[in-house]
Amino acid sequence: MLDGAKSIGAGAATIASAGAALGIGNVLSSSIHSVARNPSLAKQLFGYVILGFALTEDIASFAPMMAFLISFVFQVP
Repeated sequence: MLDGAKSIGAGAATIASAGAALGIGNVLSSSIHSVARNPSLAKQLFGYVILGFALTEDIASFAPMMAFLISFVFQVP
């Protein structure tokens, strides 16, 4: 019974990967719209785009870590 719960928990933890993909798409889409409206701010916006991409990607890297923790660390005697 607990093995099934661990599998469900690990699967739920990886749902964050889909959210991270949506977040990265949103960041890049917003940057394209911003540069299209005001091309002179392209250099200034690039730093914000990289920051947004990095923070969103961190969420994507935490999701498999949580899945592995749920799967392998929490062992039942």
